[in-house]
Amino acid sequence: MSRSIDVIHGGEWAAAAAQWARVLRSLRRQKSAVLGIVLLALAVVVALFAPYLAPMDPGSQALGRNLLPPLTVADGRMFLMGTDHLGRDILSRLIFSGRVSLTVGFFSVLFSAAIGLAIGLVSGYYGGRVDFCLMRLVDLVLSFPFILLALATIAILGPSILLIIAVISLRIWVVFARVVRGVSLSIREREFVQAALALGAGDLRVIARHILPNVLSPCIIIGSLYLGRMIIIESGLSFLGLGVPPPTPSWGGMLSEGRNYIYTSWWVVTFPGLSIMLTVLGSNLVGDWLRNILDPRLRD
Repeated sequence: MSRSIDVIHGGEWAAAAAQWARVLRSLRRQKSAVLGIVLLALAVVVALFAPYLAPMDPGSQALGRNLLPPLTVADGRMFLMGTDHLGRDILSRLIFSGRVSLTVGFFSVLFSAAIGLAIGLVSGYYGGRVDFCLMRLVDLVLSFPFILLALATIAILGPSILLIIAVISLRIWVVFARVVRGVSLSIREREFVQAALALGAGDLRVIARHILPNVLSPCIIIGSLYLGRMIIIESGLSFLGLGVPPPTPSWGGMLSEGRNYIYTSWWVVTFPGLSIMLTVLGSNLVGDWLRNILDPRLRD
């Protein structure tokens, strides 16, 4: 009996392997996807090796060299992107700021996907009252204004990376849950699932071996598309003063500090803004590419 069940789900994993091979081949045809991967990979590499790539300490201040324009040489050093109002090197701060934004973005997506995947699988597989109760929980979460809830929570408990990740994750998981539930409802009625149940497979085995592989693709698509949104949310909270507390640099915090100098020292806000734009662009390009490849309705 166990051998029969393994034969059933063995074909599913083979199909999944063929699907990923098709994804890799598509890179040759879609140049925008390559650009997105390069932008995201560059951001990740710079963030990981920030201590080795930053030319100086991002918190080092010198009022005598404040608001220096890009490519200025001072104190025997060249400031490629200039300095801010406290004389801090903008390039070094940009490099270290990427760690905050990417950490919040990636872990928010990860935790949101984990919560939404679990709730969506249970809701879609069991249906009935379980589905009704869990979907009402989703509706309840969606009924709260996210920005207001985030501002109130962070203002009361104090800003920190963990709290920002938790606040974002506890709202975005509903997106994953709804999609996973819909896919699970359709997969549950298919013949290979009914065959596995008839052969004596338990609920946990059916979910893990037959339903889970089919819901991973939608989760990957949603995660890649929402990564950029997570970064924008974190930058927005930092811009409002509710992000990571100083002296830890963040892209949104740099925009907030430099907004008063936008007309006289354009570089103070231009480079952080470009960093956010390019990272989000990379995330969106990768997300669109994955959606075109993994979504059967959009395949050629």
